[in-house]
Amino acid sequence: MPLNDIIANSKLEKGFSKAGFNRSSNTLLFSGFSFIFIALSAVIAASFVTSQSSALFIGVAAALGAYMALNIGANDVANNVGPAVGAKALTMIGALVMAAVFESAGAILAGGDVVNTISKGIIDPAMVSSPQTFIWLMMAALVSAALWVNLATWLGAPVSTTHSIVGGVAGAGIAAAGFTSVDWGELGRIAASWVISPVLGGILAALVLALIHKVIVYQDNKIIAARRWVPILIAMMATAFGAYLAIKGVKKIHSFDFMESIIIGLVMGGLAWLISLPLIRRQSRGIPNTNESLNTLFKYPLIISAALLCFAHGANDVANAIGPLAAIVSTLQSGIIQAQVSIPFWVMLIGAFGISFGLILFGPKLVRMVGQQITKLNPMRAFCVALSAATTVIIASWLALPVSSTHIALGGVFGVGFFREWYNAHSKTRKAYIRRNSGRTPEPHERVESNPDIRKRRFLVRRQNFMTIITAWVITVPSAALLSATVFFTLSSIWG
Repeated sequence: MPLNDIIANSKLEKGFSKAGFNRSSNTLLFSGFSFIFIALSAVIAASFVTSQSSALFIGVAAALGAYMALNIGANDVANNVGPAVGAKALTMIGALVMAAVFESAGAILAGGDVVNTISKGIIDPAMVSSPQTFIWLMMAALVSAALWVNLATWLGAPVSTTHSIVGGVAGAGIAAAGFTSVDWGELGRIAASWVISPVLGGILAALVLALIHKVIVYQDNKIIAARRWVPILIAMMATAFGAYLAIKGVKKIHSFDFMESIIIGLVMGGLAWLISLPLIRRQSRGIPNTNESLNTLFKYPLIISAALLCFAHGANDVANAIGPLAAIVSTLQSGIIQAQVSIPFWVMLIGAFGISFGLILFGPKLVRMVGQQITKLNPMRAFCVALSAATTVIIASWLALPVSSTHIALGGVFGVGFFREWYNAHSKTRKAYIRRNSGRTPEPHERVESNPDIRKRRFLVRRQNFMTIITAWVITVPSAALLSATVFFTLSSIWG
């Protein structure tokens, strides 16, 4: 199925059809590739250990980490490139290749040197009775999180892999050490992020789109307005991403405090403004005074923002796959439970390549969901989503709130869609613009359907997809926790 998504409506489609590929064979083929990667990860991991008993456990743990990484790539990365694909700034193949490169680069170059052995600090390591119990706990967390993300991908629901692994750790921790082992305050803060991060992302995306409508889209001379405001918007994007990457994306290279990150962002924003001023002026010469022309000015900034989101995501979320694996390796080799462990390079490679392979093999389904099936996107709207994602992370870091990049990005998509619903029905600026220009053929965004059912289908966020995603978000942590507790009891009863 994913291969059909990638090659649909392309020149390659005819050739693949002649070669006899179909949906069933594609699924089997890509599943085969996945099993080969998982098996190779297990063999390579086991080769680094001299003890035969430890080699078996590390091989199994590596296989689980590889499986988790594949699922992160299949599900989570769609939030970074989906809007760009939906806006037609990138083709599906181009988005997959770019995302794979930048996700891998972020994981390998900027992924952390150390990780917390207990994800997000929600379980007290001192409460775990023995290293063997701790190993079962980590394995159960990996299995449950990977299975849950796999199920969500099959259902077409983007979910937070961070919340999945948190639920897995919490469920196995409760099974191993009881309810008192959980830091319920920290878990409550994570639960609060289910609401805070998507709402904040949606509000910011809507505000940026409102600004673009006010100062560019519904101006009589769009091109002159764009020459002034697009460089400012690009500077805002550069500021947000500069601070975002300094806070979240380069911790392995250097750790910046919050104020240093903001200063870095402001410097990058200033440079971006100076560089983009002449470029936008040159790019806008001779183009028609239409929204289609405006969208061309946002195309390349959108592609750059998608690449930076992938880099930062690879640097941060690779830990969801390899954190438990690194903890298992450290515990087996040292015989003790450590609060933090170093990440061997081969462990980082499993996470990096697993995310990339998962994206390429199984990612298109969720890329299409995020980019095309929630609401209609163009480069301007997708730019608002990317800018809101980076800005929300900065605000959340300042407030010390745990947030999910998945929830933020999708919140931005929802925010853009719901804002358009309200704006098209109530905006005085839009109505005045249409009245002033009533003598010419209206552009697509100016037309108002007389039939309310057609108008609803055209402008509204698709409620079925919206409710599916929200439901998946709400049940992610408890579902992963329940599954993890079940897996833990099974493992400990068989091998305990």
